[in-house]
Amino acid sequence: MLMPVTSYLALSAILFSIGLYGVLTKRNAVMVLFSIELMLNAVNVNLVAFSKYGLYANLTGHIFSLFTITVAAAEAAVGIAILIALYRNKATTEADKINSMKG
Repeated sequence: MLMPVTSYLALSAILFSIGLYGVLTKRNAVMVLFSIELMLNAVNVNLVAFSKYGLYANLTGHIFSLFTITVAAAEAAVGIAILIALYRNKATTEADKINSMKG
């Protein structure tokens, strides 16, 4: 059974919208980081869908999605390390309370 490309695009749009909602409304920095990861995964679904069903179907979208997954993993590792350091200093993960760049 072959699914149309619109179903993949709809899934990607829904995932991206949920991630964007999380970034804009959540105060917890961990939830913001998870929401950013959700947005990156929505982009990956979109890249793979266009790679498979696009006008010139080839592996370029798959390669870009692998690159995006690699960058997302590095971003998550750095983000979690920053959050752990901030939690040790401020004892909170609320983004409103972590607004100073003082040492």
